[in-house]
Amino acid sequence: MSGKSLEALIDALRRLPGVGAKSAQRMAHHLLQHDRAGAVLLARALEAAAQRVGHCQRCHTFTEENLCALCSNPVRDQSLLCVVETPADQAAMERSGGYQGLYFVLQGRLSPLDGVGLESIGAKELLDRALDGQVSEVILATGFTAEGEVTAHALSEALKHRGVKVTRLARGVPVGSDIEFVDLGTIAHALADRR
Repeated sequence: MSGKSLEALIDALRRLPGVGAKSAQRMAHHLLQHDRAGAVLLARALEAAAQRVGHCQRCHTFTEENLCALCSNPVRDQSLLCVVETPADQAAMERSGGYQGLYFVLQGRLSPLDGVGLESIGAKELLDRALDGQVSEVILATGFTAEGEVTAHALSEALKHRGVKVTRLARGVPVGSDIEFVDLGTIAHALADRR
Protein backbone atom coordinates (compact mmCIF):
# COMPACT_ATOMS: atom_id res chain seq x y z
CA MET A 1 0.00 0.00 0.00
CA SER A 2 1.32 3.44 -0.85
CA GLY A 3 0.16 6.98 -0.17
CA LYS A 4 -0.65 9.92 -2.42
CA SER A 5 2.77 11.51 -1.92
CA LEU A 6 4.61 8.38 -3.05
CA GLU A 7 2.33 8.00 -6.08
CA ALA A 8 2.87 11.67 -6.98
CA LEU A 9 6.66 11.16 -6.75
CA ILE A 10 6.52 8.09 -8.99
CA ASP A 11 4.33 9.92 -11.52
CA ALA A 12 6.73 12.88 -11.49
CA LEU A 13 9.75 10.62 -12.10
CA ARG A 14 7.96 8.97 -15.01
CA ARG A 15 8.06 12.31 -16.83
CA LEU A 16 11.80 11.82 -17.36
CA PRO A 17 12.79 10.42 -20.76
CA GLY A 18 13.39 6.69 -20.75
CA VAL A 19 11.87 6.20 -17.29
CA GLY A 20 8.98 3.77 -17.15
CA ALA A 21 6.72 2.82 -14.27
CA LYS A 22 9.09 0.25 -12.72
CA SER A 23 12.16 2.48 -12.97
CA ALA A 24 10.26 5.42 -11.47
CA GLN A 25 9.04 3.23 -8.62
CA ARG A 26 12.56 1.92 -8.00
CA MET A 27 13.99 5.47 -7.92
CA ALA A 28 11.27 6.73 -5.58
CA HIS A 29 11.75 3.82 -3.20
CA HIS A 30 15.53 4.26 -3.24
CA LEU A 31 15.32 7.97 -2.46
CA LEU A 32 12.82 7.50 0.36
CA GLN A 33 14.43 4.42 1.87
CA HIS A 34 18.17 5.06 1.41
CA ASP A 35 18.77 8.71 0.53
CA ARG A 36 16.27 11.15 1.99
CA ALA A 37 18.92 13.88 2.03
CA GLY A 38 19.47 13.24 -1.69
CA ALA A 39 15.73 13.47 -2.28
CA VAL A 40 15.59 16.87 -0.59
CA LEU A 41 18.69 18.03 -2.51
CA LEU A 42 17.12 16.86 -5.79
CA ALA A 43 13.85 18.63 -5.01
CA ARG A 44 15.62 21.89 -4.18
CA ALA A 45 17.82 21.72 -7.29
CA LEU A 46 14.83 21.04 -9.54
CA GLU A 47 12.84 23.90 -8.02
CA ALA A 48 15.75 26.34 -8.32
CA ALA A 49 16.48 25.34 -11.92
CA ALA A 50 12.81 25.58 -12.91
CA GLN A 51 12.62 29.09 -11.44
CA ARG A 52 16.00 30.49 -12.54
CA VAL A 53 17.04 28.84 -15.79
CA GLY A 54 15.73 30.39 -18.98
CA HIS A 55 16.92 30.74 -22.57
CA CYS A 56 19.72 32.92 -23.89
CA GLN A 57 18.27 35.85 -25.85
CA ARG A 58 20.78 35.29 -28.63
CA CYS A 59 21.27 31.53 -29.07
CA HIS A 60 18.40 30.02 -27.04
CA THR A 61 20.51 27.67 -24.91
CA PHE A 62 19.91 27.40 -21.18
CA THR A 63 21.24 30.19 -18.97
CA GLU A 64 20.42 32.17 -15.86
CA GLU A 65 21.48 35.42 -17.53
CA ASN A 66 20.14 37.33 -20.55
CA LEU A 67 23.12 36.08 -22.58
CA CYS A 68 24.87 32.77 -21.98
CA ALA A 69 28.60 32.53 -21.28
CA LEU A 70 29.39 31.54 -24.88
CA CYS A 71 27.48 34.41 -26.48
CA SER A 72 29.11 36.81 -24.00
CA ASN A 73 32.63 35.53 -24.74
CA PRO A 74 34.43 38.03 -27.02
CA VAL A 75 37.04 35.41 -27.98
CA ARG A 76 34.49 33.20 -29.79
CA ASP A 77 34.47 33.44 -33.60
CA GLN A 78 31.45 35.63 -34.39
CA SER A 79 31.53 34.66 -38.08
CA LEU A 80 30.67 30.98 -37.46
CA LEU A 81 27.19 29.93 -36.37
CA CYS A 82 26.55 26.27 -35.55
CA VAL A 83 22.88 25.25 -35.53
CA VAL A 84 21.95 22.41 -33.16
CA GLU A 85 18.61 20.94 -32.12
CA THR A 86 18.95 21.11 -28.32
CA PRO A 87 21.10 22.51 -25.51
CA ALA A 88 22.33 18.91 -24.97
CA ASP A 89 23.63 18.86 -28.56
CA GLN A 90 25.39 22.17 -27.95
CA ALA A 91 27.02 20.76 -24.81
CA ALA A 92 28.27 17.74 -26.78
CA MET A 93 29.77 20.00 -29.45
CA GLU A 94 31.51 22.04 -26.76
CA ARG A 95 32.94 18.91 -25.08
CA SER A 96 34.62 18.03 -28.38
CA GLY A 97 36.79 21.14 -28.06
CA GLY A 98 36.93 21.46 -31.85
CA TYR A 99 34.60 24.40 -32.40
CA GLN A 100 35.21 28.01 -31.37
CA GLY A 101 32.28 29.78 -33.02
CA LEU A 102 28.82 30.61 -31.71
CA TYR A 103 25.61 28.58 -31.65
CA PHE A 104 21.93 28.78 -32.42
CA VAL A 105 19.84 26.23 -30.53
CA LEU A 106 16.64 25.29 -32.32
CA GLN A 107 13.56 24.53 -30.31
CA GLY A 108 13.58 20.94 -31.60
CA ARG A 109 13.37 19.67 -35.17
CA LEU A 110 10.82 19.54 -37.94
CA SER A 111 8.20 16.85 -37.66
CA PRO A 112 5.39 17.50 -40.15
CA LEU A 113 3.41 14.48 -38.92
CA ASP A 114 3.36 15.98 -35.42
CA GLY A 115 2.55 19.49 -36.67
CA VAL A 116 6.03 20.88 -35.94
CA GLY A 117 6.92 23.35 -38.69
CA LEU A 118 9.64 25.93 -39.25
CA GLU A 119 7.90 28.54 -37.10
CA SER A 120 7.81 26.09 -34.16
CA ILE A 121 11.58 25.59 -34.08
CA GLY A 122 12.68 29.21 -34.32
CA ALA A 123 13.56 29.40 -38.02
CA LYS A 124 12.70 33.12 -38.25
CA GLU A 125 15.05 33.92 -35.36
CA LEU A 126 17.77 31.81 -36.99
CA LEU A 127 17.39 33.65 -40.31
CA ASP A 128 17.55 37.01 -38.52
CA ARG A 129 20.67 35.92 -36.67
CA ALA A 130 22.35 34.55 -39.81
CA LEU A 131 21.73 37.83 -41.61
CA ASP A 132 23.04 40.05 -38.80
CA GLY A 133 26.14 41.06 -40.80
CA GLN A 134 28.59 39.16 -38.59
CA VAL A 135 27.86 35.57 -39.62
CA SER A 136 29.72 34.35 -42.72
CA GLU A 137 28.96 30.61 -42.40
CA VAL A 138 26.14 28.60 -40.87
CA ILE A 139 27.02 25.03 -39.92
CA LEU A 140 23.98 22.77 -39.72
CA ALA A 141 24.62 20.22 -36.96
CA THR A 142 21.17 18.69 -36.67
CA GLY A 143 20.89 14.96 -36.04
CA PHE A 144 21.15 12.39 -38.77
CA THR A 145 17.65 11.08 -38.13
CA ALA A 146 14.92 11.50 -40.73
CA GLU A 147 13.60 14.57 -38.87
CA GLY A 148 17.10 16.00 -38.46
CA GLU A 149 17.79 15.61 -42.17
CA VAL A 150 14.49 17.27 -43.11
CA THR A 151 15.28 20.11 -40.70
CA ALA A 152 18.78 20.58 -42.15
CA HIS A 153 17.43 20.55 -45.71
CA ALA A 154 14.67 23.09 -45.03
CA LEU A 155 17.00 25.42 -43.13
CA SER A 156 19.70 25.05 -45.79
CA GLU A 157 17.28 26.03 -48.54
CA ALA A 158 15.99 29.03 -46.59
CA LEU A 159 19.52 30.23 -45.78
CA LYS A 160 20.96 29.68 -49.25
CA HIS A 161 17.99 31.52 -50.75
CA ARG A 162 19.15 34.54 -48.74
CA GLY A 163 22.78 34.22 -49.86
CA VAL A 164 24.20 32.68 -46.67
CA LYS A 165 27.04 30.14 -46.91
CA VAL A 166 25.72 26.88 -45.44
CA THR A 167 27.65 23.72 -44.55
CA ARG A 168 26.47 20.46 -43.00
CA LEU A 169 28.18 18.56 -40.23
CA ALA A 170 30.08 15.67 -41.84
CA ARG A 171 29.20 12.03 -41.29
CA GLY A 172 31.61 9.18 -41.22
CA VAL A 173 33.14 6.16 -39.58
CA PRO A 174 33.63 6.72 -35.83
CA VAL A 175 37.21 6.98 -34.59
CA GLY A 176 38.41 3.66 -33.18
CA SER A 177 35.81 1.51 -34.93
CA ASP A 178 36.35 -1.45 -37.22
CA ILE A 179 34.75 -0.95 -40.62
CA GLU A 180 33.18 -4.41 -40.58
CA PHE A 181 31.03 -3.37 -37.59
CA VAL A 182 29.92 0.03 -38.95
CA ASP A 183 26.40 0.21 -40.40
CA LEU A 184 26.09 0.40 -44.19
CA GLY A 185 24.52 3.86 -44.23
CA THR A 186 27.45 5.33 -42.30
CA ILE A 187 29.94 3.69 -44.65
CA ALA A 188 28.07 5.01 -47.70
CA HIS A 189 28.02 8.57 -46.29
CA ALA A 190 31.68 8.33 -45.29
CA LEU A 191 32.59 7.38 -48.86
CA ALA A 192 30.48 10.15 -50.34
CA ASP A 193 31.89 12.77 -47.93
CA ARG A 194 35.49 11.59 -48.15
CA ARG A 195 38.27 14.18 -48.29
